[in-house]
Amino acid sequence: MEIIKYTNMDETIYKEILPNGLTVRLLPKTDFYKTYALFSTNFGSIDQQFIPIGETDFVKMPGGIAHFLEHKMFENENGDVFDDFSHFGASANALTSFTKTAYLFSSTSHFKENLVTLLDFVQQPYFTNESVNKEKGIIGQEIQMYDDLPEWRVMFGLLENLYPNHPASVDIAGTVESIKDINAALLYNNYQTFYHPHNMQLFITGNFELEQTIEWIRQNQNQKNFNEFQEIKRKFPSEEETKVIPRGEIKLPISKPKVLVGIKGKKDHLNGEAALRQLIGIEFLLKLLFGETSSTYLKLYDEGLIDDSFNYEYTFEREIDYLSVGGDTKEPEQLINILKNLLLTIEDNPDINEKHFEIVKKRSIGEILQSFNSLEFIAHQFSDLQFENVTIFDIVPLMESIELKDIEKMAVQYIHKENMSEFRVLPKSK
Repeated sequence: MEIIKYTNMDETIYKEILPNGLTVRLLPKTDFYKTYALFSTNFGSIDQQFIPIGETDFVKMPGGIAHFLEHKMFENENGDVFDDFSHFGASANALTSFTKTAYLFSSTSHFKENLVTLLDFVQQPYFTNESVNKEKGIIGQEIQMYDDLPEWRVMFGLLENLYPNHPASVDIAGTVESIKDINAALLYNNYQTFYHPHNMQLFITGNFELEQTIEWIRQNQNQKNFNEFQEIKRKFPSEEETKVIPRGEIKLPISKPKVLVGIKGKKDHLNGEAALRQLIGIEFLLKLLFGETSSTYLKLYDEGLIDDSFNYEYTFEREIDYLSVGGDTKEPEQLINILKNLLLTIEDNPDINEKHFEIVKKRSIGEILQSFNSLEFIAHQFSDLQFENVTIFDIVPLMESIELKDIEKMAVQYIHKENMSEFRVLPKSK
Protein backbone atom coordinates (compact mmCIF):
# COMPACT_ATOMS: atom_id res chain seq x y z
CA MET A 1 0.00 0.00 0.00
CA GLU A 2 1.33 3.44 -0.98
CA ILE A 3 1.39 5.98 1.85
CA ILE A 4 0.87 9.61 0.79
CA LYS A 5 1.44 12.18 3.52
CA TYR A 6 0.16 15.76 3.34
CA THR A 7 2.18 17.23 6.18
CA ASN A 8 0.79 20.74 5.74
CA MET A 9 -2.73 19.38 6.29
CA ASP A 10 -1.75 16.63 8.76
CA GLU A 11 -3.51 14.03 6.62
CA THR A 12 -2.39 10.64 5.29
CA ILE A 13 -3.92 8.77 2.34
CA TYR A 14 -3.34 5.04 1.88
CA LYS A 15 -3.55 4.05 -1.78
CA GLU A 16 -3.54 0.65 -3.43
CA ILE A 17 -4.22 -0.40 -7.02
CA LEU A 18 -5.59 -3.93 -6.91
CA PRO A 19 -4.63 -6.62 -9.48
CA ASN A 20 -7.97 -6.09 -11.28
CA GLY A 21 -7.16 -2.39 -11.72
CA LEU A 22 -9.42 -0.88 -9.03
CA THR A 23 -7.87 2.16 -7.33
CA VAL A 24 -8.56 2.20 -3.59
CA ARG A 25 -7.87 5.24 -1.42
CA LEU A 26 -8.36 5.09 2.35
CA LEU A 27 -8.37 8.06 4.70
CA PRO A 28 -8.85 6.93 8.32
CA LYS A 29 -10.25 9.65 10.60
CA THR A 30 -10.86 7.99 13.94
CA ASP A 31 -12.13 11.21 15.57
CA PHE A 32 -15.32 10.90 13.49
CA TYR A 33 -18.23 8.70 14.56
CA LYS A 34 -19.27 7.55 11.07
CA THR A 35 -17.72 6.13 7.92
CA TYR A 36 -18.35 7.33 4.36
CA ALA A 37 -17.61 5.28 1.23
CA LEU A 38 -17.83 6.40 -2.40
CA PHE A 39 -17.52 3.95 -5.31
CA SER A 40 -17.31 5.82 -8.63
CA THR A 41 -16.73 5.23 -12.31
CA ASN A 42 -15.31 7.64 -14.87
CA PHE A 43 -18.54 7.64 -16.87
CA GLY A 44 -21.11 10.41 -17.08
CA SER A 45 -23.84 11.91 -19.19
CA ILE A 46 -21.48 13.28 -21.87
CA ASP A 47 -20.07 9.81 -22.64
CA GLN A 48 -22.61 9.00 -25.32
CA GLN A 49 -20.32 8.12 -28.21
CA PHE A 50 -17.69 5.40 -27.73
CA ILE A 51 -16.43 2.04 -28.97
CA PRO A 52 -18.04 -0.69 -26.85
CA ILE A 53 -15.84 -3.44 -25.43
CA GLY A 54 -15.27 -6.15 -28.04
CA GLU A 55 -16.33 -3.94 -30.97
CA THR A 56 -14.40 -1.81 -33.47
CA ASP A 57 -16.77 1.03 -34.44
CA PHE A 58 -18.08 4.03 -32.54
CA VAL A 59 -21.71 3.87 -31.48
CA LYS A 60 -23.95 6.66 -30.21
CA MET A 61 -26.06 5.94 -27.15
CA PRO A 62 -29.34 7.62 -26.18
CA GLY A 63 -29.06 10.74 -24.04
CA GLY A 64 -29.45 10.01 -20.32
CA ILE A 65 -28.24 6.41 -20.42
CA ALA A 66 -25.56 6.89 -17.71
CA HIS A 67 -28.20 8.27 -15.34
CA PHE A 68 -30.65 5.50 -16.31
CA LEU A 69 -27.98 2.89 -15.58
CA GLU A 70 -27.38 4.44 -12.15
CA HIS A 71 -31.08 4.07 -11.33
CA LYS A 72 -31.23 0.44 -12.43
CA MET A 73 -28.11 -0.62 -10.52
CA PHE A 74 -30.05 -0.56 -7.24
CA GLU A 75 -32.33 -3.35 -8.40
CA ASN A 76 -31.13 -6.96 -8.30
CA GLU A 77 -32.71 -10.40 -8.48
CA ASN A 78 -33.50 -10.28 -4.76
CA GLY A 79 -35.18 -6.87 -4.81
CA ASP A 80 -34.11 -3.35 -3.83
CA VAL A 81 -30.53 -2.78 -2.66
CA PHE A 82 -31.66 0.17 -0.54
CA ASP A 83 -33.37 -2.38 1.70
CA ASP A 84 -30.04 -4.15 2.25
CA PHE A 85 -28.38 -0.91 3.34
CA SER A 86 -31.31 -0.02 5.59
CA HIS A 87 -31.11 -3.43 7.25
CA PHE A 88 -27.57 -2.61 8.38
CA GLY A 89 -28.37 0.97 9.40
CA ALA A 90 -26.72 2.72 6.45
CA SER A 91 -27.86 5.67 4.39
CA ALA A 92 -27.17 5.04 0.68
CA ASN A 93 -27.44 7.12 -2.47
CA ALA A 94 -26.02 7.63 -5.96
CA LEU A 95 -25.47 10.45 -8.41
CA THR A 96 -24.63 11.04 -12.06
CA SER A 97 -22.80 14.12 -13.34
CA PHE A 98 -21.43 15.12 -16.74
CA THR A 99 -18.37 12.90 -16.24
CA LYS A 100 -18.96 10.59 -13.24
CA THR A 101 -21.36 8.09 -11.74
CA ALA A 102 -20.96 7.45 -8.02
CA TYR A 103 -22.54 5.12 -5.46
CA LEU A 104 -22.17 5.81 -1.75
CA PHE A 105 -23.18 5.01 1.79
CA SER A 106 -22.57 6.38 5.25
CA SER A 107 -22.96 4.39 8.44
CA THR A 108 -22.06 4.31 12.11
CA SER A 109 -22.18 0.51 12.45
CA HIS A 110 -21.99 -2.71 10.40
CA PHE A 111 -19.29 -1.17 8.24
CA LYS A 112 -18.11 -4.47 6.74
CA GLU A 113 -21.61 -5.57 5.75
CA ASN A 114 -22.35 -2.22 4.11
CA LEU A 115 -18.99 -2.14 2.33
CA VAL A 116 -19.58 -5.61 0.88
CA THR A 117 -23.09 -4.58 -0.18
CA LEU A 118 -21.67 -1.53 -1.99
CA LEU A 119 -18.98 -3.51 -3.81
CA ASP A 120 -21.29 -6.36 -4.73
CA PHE A 121 -24.30 -4.53 -6.07
CA VAL A 122 -22.20 -2.18 -8.22
CA GLN A 123 -20.27 -5.13 -9.64
CA GLN A 124 -23.24 -7.46 -10.19
CA PRO A 125 -25.69 -5.78 -12.61
CA TYR A 126 -29.13 -7.19 -13.23
CA PHE A 127 -31.40 -5.73 -15.91
CA THR A 128 -34.52 -6.99 -17.65
CA ASN A 129 -36.48 -5.25 -20.37
CA GLU A 130 -39.57 -5.40 -18.17
CA SER A 131 -37.90 -3.51 -15.32
CA VAL A 132 -36.24 -1.11 -17.75
CA ASN A 133 -39.58 -0.19 -19.32
CA LYS A 134 -41.06 0.37 -15.87
CA GLU A 135 -38.18 2.71 -14.99
CA LYS A 136 -38.82 4.83 -18.09
CA GLY A 137 -42.03 6.11 -16.55
CA ILE A 138 -40.28 7.02 -13.29
CA ILE A 139 -37.37 8.82 -14.95
CA GLY A 140 -39.72 10.44 -17.46
CA GLN A 141 -41.61 12.04 -14.57
CA GLU A 142 -38.31 13.22 -13.08
CA ILE A 143 -37.34 14.84 -16.40
CA GLN A 144 -40.70 16.58 -16.71
CA MET A 145 -40.41 17.85 -13.14
CA TYR A 146 -37.08 19.51 -13.92
CA ASP A 147 -38.44 20.88 -17.19
CA ASP A 148 -40.88 22.90 -15.10
CA LEU A 149 -38.14 24.46 -12.96
CA PRO A 150 -37.07 27.86 -14.39
CA GLU A 151 -33.67 27.75 -12.63
CA TRP A 152 -32.99 24.40 -14.34
CA ARG A 153 -34.14 25.68 -17.72
CA VAL A 154 -31.97 28.79 -17.59
CA MET A 155 -28.91 26.70 -16.73
CA PHE A 156 -29.39 24.18 -19.53
CA GLY A 157 -30.45 26.97 -21.88
CA LEU A 158 -27.05 28.53 -21.33
CA LEU A 159 -25.35 25.15 -21.83
CA GLU A 160 -27.23 24.71 -25.12
CA ASN A 161 -25.68 28.00 -26.22
CA LEU A 162 -22.17 27.26 -24.97
CA TYR A 163 -22.12 23.62 -26.14
CA PRO A 164 -24.48 23.28 -29.14
CA ASN A 165 -24.48 19.79 -30.73
CA HIS A 166 -22.60 18.51 -27.67
CA PRO A 167 -23.94 16.06 -25.04
CA ALA A 168 -23.19 18.66 -22.34
CA SER A 169 -26.19 20.62 -23.62
CA VAL A 170 -28.56 17.73 -22.81
CA ASP A 171 -30.10 17.23 -19.38
CA ILE A 172 -28.08 14.62 -17.45
CA ALA A 173 -31.26 12.51 -17.21
CA GLY A 174 -31.78 12.79 -20.98
CA THR A 175 -35.14 13.63 -22.53
CA VAL A 176 -38.48 11.84 -22.46
CA GLU A 177 -37.84 10.93 -26.10
CA SER A 178 -34.21 9.77 -25.73
CA ILE A 179 -34.87 7.35 -22.86
CA LYS A 180 -37.53 5.56 -24.93
CA ASP A 181 -34.67 3.93 -26.89
CA ILE A 182 -32.99 2.45 -23.80
CA ASN A 183 -33.25 -1.31 -23.23
CA ALA A 184 -31.50 -3.94 -21.10
CA ALA A 185 -28.99 -4.81 -23.85
CA LEU A 186 -27.83 -1.18 -24.14
CA LEU A 187 -27.46 -0.93 -20.36
CA TYR A 188 -25.29 -4.05 -20.27
CA ASN A 189 -23.28 -2.64 -23.20
CA ASN A 190 -22.53 0.58 -21.31
CA TYR A 191 -21.90 -1.28 -18.07
CA GLN A 192 -19.34 -3.67 -19.59
CA THR A 193 -17.48 -0.75 -21.17
CA PHE A 194 -17.35 1.72 -18.29
CA TYR A 195 -17.76 -0.29 -15.07
CA HIS A 196 -14.51 -2.21 -15.31
CA PRO A 197 -12.41 -1.82 -12.12
CA HIS A 198 -9.69 -0.11 -14.20
CA ASN A 199 -12.12 2.76 -14.83
CA MET A 200 -13.29 2.96 -11.21
CA GLN A 201 -12.13 4.10 -7.81
CA LEU A 202 -13.16 3.42 -4.23
CA PHE A 203 -12.67 6.09 -1.59
CA ILE A 204 -13.36 5.52 2.10
CA THR A 205 -12.95 7.97 4.94
CA GLY A 206 -14.04 8.11 8.56
CA ASN A 207 -13.87 5.74 11.50
CA PHE A 208 -12.53 2.37 10.30
CA GLU A 209 -9.57 0.11 10.89
CA LEU A 210 -7.09 0.42 8.02
CA GLU A 211 -5.52 -3.03 7.61
CA GLN A 212 -8.75 -4.88 8.23
CA THR A 213 -10.61 -2.76 5.67
CA ILE A 214 -8.10 -3.15 2.84
CA GLU A 215 -8.06 -6.90 3.48
CA TRP A 216 -11.86 -7.06 3.22
CA ILE A 217 -11.65 -5.21 -0.11
CA ARG A 218 -8.88 -7.48 -1.43
CA GLN A 219 -10.82 -10.61 -0.51
CA ASN A 220 -14.00 -9.29 -2.09
CA GLN A 221 -12.30 -8.37 -5.35
CA ASN A 222 -10.25 -11.58 -5.55
CA GLN A 223 -13.48 -13.59 -5.59
CA LYS A 224 -14.68 -11.87 -8.77
CA ASN A 225 -13.68 -12.34 -12.40
CA PHE A 226 -13.43 -9.48 -14.85
CA ASN A 227 -12.61 -9.40 -18.55
CA GLU A 228 -9.25 -7.99 -19.56
CA PHE A 229 -9.47 -4.21 -19.60
CA GLN A 230 -9.45 -2.46 -22.96
CA GLU A 231 -8.71 1.25 -23.27
CA ILE A 232 -11.96 3.19 -23.54
CA LYS A 233 -12.23 5.25 -26.72
CA ARG A 234 -14.67 8.14 -26.47
CA LYS A 235 -15.69 10.59 -29.16
CA PHE A 236 -16.93 14.18 -28.84
CA PRO A 237 -17.97 16.87 -31.33
CA SER A 238 -15.19 19.11 -32.65
CA GLU A 239 -14.81 22.77 -31.67
CA GLU A 240 -16.09 23.68 -35.12
CA GLU A 241 -19.28 21.73 -34.47
CA THR A 242 -19.87 23.42 -31.13
CA LYS A 243 -19.41 27.13 -31.83
CA VAL A 244 -20.97 29.28 -29.13
CA ILE A 245 -24.47 30.68 -29.78
CA PRO A 246 -24.41 34.25 -28.39
CA ARG A 247 -28.03 34.58 -27.23
CA GLY A 248 -31.14 32.58 -26.35
CA GLU A 249 -34.38 32.80 -24.41
CA ILE A 250 -37.58 30.97 -23.53
CA LYS A 251 -40.82 32.06 -21.87
CA LEU A 252 -42.35 30.30 -18.88
CA PRO A 253 -45.15 31.10 -16.42
CA ILE A 254 -42.93 32.94 -13.91
CA SER A 255 -43.25 36.31 -12.21
CA LYS A 256 -39.63 37.44 -12.41
CA PRO A 257 -37.11 36.97 -15.26
CA LYS A 258 -34.02 34.81 -14.80
CA VAL A 259 -30.75 35.44 -16.67
CA LEU A 260 -27.33 33.85 -16.98
CA VAL A 261 -24.20 35.05 -18.71
CA GLY A 262 -21.57 32.43 -19.50
CA ILE A 263 -18.14 31.99 -21.02
CA LYS A 264 -16.88 28.78 -22.55
CA GLY A 265 -13.21 28.04 -21.88
CA LYS A 266 -10.86 26.78 -24.55
CA LYS A 267 -10.21 23.57 -22.58
CA ASP A 268 -6.50 23.34 -23.31
CA HIS A 269 -6.37 19.85 -21.73
CA LEU A 270 -4.64 21.08 -18.61
CA ASN A 271 -3.81 18.43 -16.07
CA GLY A 272 -2.11 17.98 -12.74
CA GLU A 273 -1.21 21.10 -10.80
CA ALA A 274 -1.85 23.42 -13.78
CA ALA A 275 -5.49 22.29 -13.95
CA LEU A 276 -6.06 22.76 -10.24
CA ARG A 277 -4.42 26.21 -10.39
CA GLN A 278 -6.84 27.26 -13.12
CA LEU A 279 -9.82 25.93 -11.18
CA ILE A 280 -8.75 27.92 -8.11
CA GLY A 281 -7.77 30.99 -10.15
CA ILE A 282 -11.04 31.38 -12.05
CA GLU A 283 -13.01 30.89 -8.83
CA PHE A 284 -10.89 33.65 -7.23
CA LEU A 285 -11.65 35.88 -10.23
CA LEU A 286 -15.40 35.33 -9.91
CA LYS A 287 -15.29 36.12 -6.20
CA LEU A 288 -13.34 39.33 -6.88
CA LEU A 289 -15.86 40.43 -9.51
CA PHE A 290 -19.16 39.20 -8.10
CA GLY A 291 -18.64 37.97 -4.53
CA GLU A 292 -20.28 39.52 -1.49
CA THR A 293 -17.12 41.55 -0.75
CA SER A 294 -17.18 43.20 -4.21
CA SER A 295 -18.52 46.71 -4.80
CA THR A 296 -20.40 45.34 -7.81
CA TYR A 297 -22.45 42.92 -5.72
CA LEU A 298 -23.34 45.57 -3.15
CA LYS A 299 -24.29 48.12 -5.82
CA LEU A 300 -26.45 45.69 -7.82
CA TYR A 301 -28.15 44.47 -4.65
CA ASP A 302 -28.85 47.97 -3.35
CA GLU A 303 -30.31 48.98 -6.73
CA GLY A 304 -32.62 45.95 -6.68
CA LEU A 305 -31.11 44.48 -9.87
CA ILE A 306 -30.23 41.23 -8.09
CA ASP A 307 -31.54 39.34 -5.06
CA ASP A 308 -30.47 36.31 -3.01
CA SER A 309 -30.74 34.07 -6.10
CA PHE A 310 -27.67 35.76 -7.62
CA ASN A 311 -24.93 33.21 -8.12
CA TYR A 312 -21.71 32.52 -10.00
CA GLU A 313 -20.11 29.17 -10.77
CA TYR A 314 -17.10 27.69 -12.51
CA THR A 315 -17.27 24.15 -13.91
CA PHE A 316 -14.02 22.49 -14.98
CA GLU A 317 -14.30 18.76 -15.74
CA ARG A 318 -13.22 16.37 -18.45
CA GLU A 319 -14.31 18.00 -21.77
CA ILE A 320 -16.29 20.68 -19.89
CA ASP A 321 -15.01 24.16 -19.04
CA TYR A 322 -17.29 27.16 -18.49
CA LEU A 323 -18.25 29.89 -16.04
CA SER A 324 -21.69 31.35 -15.42
CA VAL A 325 -23.11 34.27 -13.47
CA GLY A 326 -26.63 35.62 -12.98
CA GLY A 327 -29.95 35.14 -11.22
CA ASP A 328 -33.43 36.61 -10.87
CA THR A 329 -33.83 40.25 -11.89
CA LYS A 330 -36.54 42.77 -12.69
CA GLU A 331 -34.33 44.28 -15.42
CA PRO A 332 -32.89 41.37 -17.47
CA GLU A 333 -31.35 43.42 -20.29
CA GLN A 334 -29.72 45.89 -17.93
CA LEU A 335 -28.24 43.15 -15.71
CA ILE A 336 -26.93 41.16 -18.69
CA ASN A 337 -25.19 44.24 -20.11
CA ILE A 338 -23.61 45.03 -16.73
CA LEU A 339 -22.36 41.46 -16.21
CA LYS A 340 -20.92 41.19 -19.72
CA ASN A 341 -19.21 44.56 -19.41
CA LEU A 342 -17.65 43.59 -16.07
CA LEU A 343 -16.24 40.39 -17.54
CA LEU A 344 -14.84 42.15 -20.60
CA THR A 345 -13.20 45.06 -18.73
CA ILE A 346 -11.26 43.30 -15.98
CA GLU A 347 -8.31 45.68 -16.28
CA ASP A 348 -10.49 48.68 -15.31
CA ASN A 349 -12.32 47.04 -12.43
CA PRO A 350 -11.67 48.72 -9.05
CA ASP A 351 -12.34 45.43 -7.24
CA ILE A 352 -9.25 43.87 -8.83
CA ASN A 353 -6.69 45.10 -6.29
CA GLU A 354 -4.25 43.58 -3.81
CA LYS A 355 -6.25 44.45 -0.69
CA HIS A 356 -9.46 42.89 -2.00
CA PHE A 357 -7.56 39.87 -3.32
CA GLU A 358 -6.05 39.15 0.10
CA ILE A 359 -9.53 39.29 1.66
CA VAL A 360 -10.90 36.86 -0.95
CA LYS A 361 -7.94 34.53 -0.61
CA LYS A 362 -8.11 34.37 3.20
CA ARG A 363 -11.87 33.79 3.18
CA SER A 364 -11.55 31.09 0.54
CA ILE A 365 -8.83 29.27 2.49
CA GLY A 366 -10.96 29.48 5.63
CA GLU A 367 -13.99 28.04 3.82
CA ILE A 368 -11.96 25.12 2.45
CA LEU A 369 -10.42 24.33 5.82
CA GLN A 370 -13.88 24.34 7.39
CA SER A 371 -15.14 22.01 4.63
CA PHE A 372 -12.55 19.44 5.67
CA ASN A 373 -14.75 18.76 8.69
CA SER A 374 -17.18 17.04 6.32
CA LEU A 375 -16.47 13.45 5.28
CA GLU A 376 -18.89 13.90 2.38
CA PHE A 377 -16.96 16.91 1.06
CA ILE A 378 -13.64 15.10 1.22
CA ALA A 379 -14.95 11.96 -0.50
CA HIS A 380 -16.72 13.77 -3.33
CA GLN A 381 -13.81 16.10 -3.98
CA PHE A 382 -11.48 13.13 -4.30
CA SER A 383 -13.87 11.66 -6.84
CA ASP A 384 -14.35 14.90 -8.77
CA LEU A 385 -10.73 16.06 -8.95
CA GLN A 386 -9.30 14.05 -11.82
CA PHE A 387 -6.06 16.00 -12.22
CA GLU A 388 -3.48 13.20 -12.11
CA ASN A 389 -2.00 13.02 -8.60
CA VAL A 390 -3.14 16.35 -7.16
CA THR A 391 -5.90 16.12 -4.57
CA ILE A 392 -8.02 18.36 -2.39
CA PHE A 393 -5.18 18.42 0.13
CA ASP A 394 -3.14 20.34 -2.46
CA ILE A 395 -5.77 23.10 -2.71
CA VAL A 396 -4.72 25.20 0.28
CA PRO A 397 -0.97 25.35 -0.63
CA LEU A 398 -1.91 26.29 -4.19
CA MET A 399 -4.31 28.96 -2.97
CA GLU A 400 -1.55 30.43 -0.84
CA SER A 401 0.87 30.48 -3.78
CA ILE A 402 -1.44 32.24 -6.28
CA GLU A 403 -0.91 36.00 -6.65
CA LEU A 404 -3.12 38.72 -8.11
CA LYS A 405 -0.97 38.93 -11.25
CA ASP A 406 -1.71 35.22 -11.84
CA ILE A 407 -5.46 35.97 -11.70
CA GLU A 408 -5.11 38.86 -14.14
CA LYS A 409 -3.17 36.66 -16.55
CA MET A 410 -5.77 33.88 -16.33
CA ALA A 411 -8.54 36.40 -17.02
CA VAL A 412 -6.85 37.62 -20.21
CA GLN A 413 -6.35 34.04 -21.39
CA TYR A 414 -9.84 32.86 -20.47
CA ILE A 415 -12.27 35.66 -21.27
CA HIS A 416 -13.01 36.08 -24.97
CA LYS A 417 -16.08 37.84 -26.32
CA GLU A 418 -16.63 35.24 -29.05
CA ASN A 419 -16.96 32.55 -26.35
CA MET A 420 -19.55 34.50 -24.35
CA SER A 421 -23.28 33.79 -24.31
CA GLU A 422 -26.41 34.94 -22.52
CA PHE A 423 -29.70 33.19 -21.79
CA ARG A 424 -32.95 34.45 -20.27
CA VAL A 425 -36.13 32.92 -19.01
CA LEU A 426 -38.84 35.55 -19.37
CA PRO A 427 -42.39 35.66 -18.02
CA LYS A 428 -44.98 34.29 -20.40
CA SER A 429 -47.61 36.87 -21.35
CA LYS A 430 -51.01 36.28 -19.76
